[in-house]
Amino acid sequence: MSERKRSICVIGGGAAGMMAAGAAAEAGAQVLLLEPNDRLGKKLYITGKGRCNVTNHCDAETVLKNVPGNPRFLYSVIHAFPPQAAMDFFEAQGCPLKVERGERVFPASDHAASVVSALEQYLQAGGVEVRREKAQALLTRAGQICGVVTNRGQVEADGVILATGGCSYPRTGSDGSGYDLAKALGHTVTPLRGSLVPLEAEGDVCRRLQGLSLRNCAIQAKNAAGKTLYTDFGELLFTHFGLSGPVILSASAHGKPGELREIRIDLKPALDEQKLDARILRDFAQYQNRTIDHALQDLYPRLLVPVMVELAGIHPTTRANSVTRQQRRRLLELTKAFPVTIRGSRPVEEAIVTAGGISVREVNPKTMESKLVPGLYFAGEILDVDAYTGGFNLQIAWATGRAAGLAAAQAI
Repeated sequence: MSERKRSICVIGGGAAGMMAAGAAAEAGAQVLLLEPNDRLGKKLYITGKGRCNVTNHCDAETVLKNVPGNPRFLYSVIHAFPPQAAMDFFEAQGCPLKVERGERVFPASDHAASVVSALEQYLQAGGVEVRREKAQALLTRAGQICGVVTNRGQVEADGVILATGGCSYPRTGSDGSGYDLAKALGHTVTPLRGSLVPLEAEGDVCRRLQGLSLRNCAIQAKNAAGKTLYTDFGELLFTHFGLSGPVILSASAHGKPGELREIRIDLKPALDEQKLDARILRDFAQYQNRTIDHALQDLYPRLLVPVMVELAGIHPTTRANSVTRQQRRRLLELTKAFPVTIRGSRPVEEAIVTAGGISVREVNPKTMESKLVPGLYFAGEILDVDAYTGGFNLQIAWATGRAAGLAAAQAI
């Protein structure tokens, strides 16, 4: 007589949930995946501007260096399933990949749908049953997980994996409901906030520059005391409320909530001060009888010119040959350190990921099993771990999901 398969219920059909369900099935369990959305992987479709930054082509240690929130907790699972393993997995599932700038890994198709299809194929191969139901409570017997109550009834299970995501982008299903399920069983949820989120700015400068994208700028993120919290190089976008773009999203993950108070932008990082001054003098000589806005048209984007002129204290009708050395120096300083005072972050609903979540002190770092409730596992963004941009957050989802799935299926 064959031994009964362990029954595993995975709650949440996102990145971590699909990986966990597939891994549990691969390890021999009978798996049920609960996802109330009309399709699986809904949040994956909007990651990486619809292209899905699958992971980062780096080693495990580099991943951990890009995790500001509890990196030590992830040591075992990231080493067990590093980026190369994730890449090999997707290639094996028929999703060819490519590596781009910053070692970011994307599907060769440039469509997130390719990643979702690979995961769906993984589920189908393992015989995972998918139901469009929403979990409402977790059931225990003698202090151990025994099932799930859904909006359509009750499900018995030897193990349950919570992979419901955070509370960012609630329209994708990440509505924070998983935190309540865990708290009902005694788990601690650390304070939640948005990470990888646009920043709101004081004043009207950003509003005036709305729509301006700087592709190759350098930034310094500073606190109120002027201490540098983070530096980066890349793309930045001015919006009606403040700043966005890859370098800003990464900057938002640094420091304690409210600690980041200023972004200084180097508009010309390829030029040192001496070369920049020579460039300004050359442009002033070329346009010596034109007004200052004409003289700066080759140096700055069109939207930026009047703002730079105003901040430098130069009257817009001033001719280039009348600009003083002090005003020229001010232009140079603004170019190398354009200041934007930060008021705070945008709401968590606009964040790419949620910082905070299930306290990692209450979770086994090798198996993702609860230390409080045997048979309960966690995977992905619901945990109090978060990383910078570049594919690192999805790498965490793959690694924790796989660890949880294998452990739940193989538990004795």
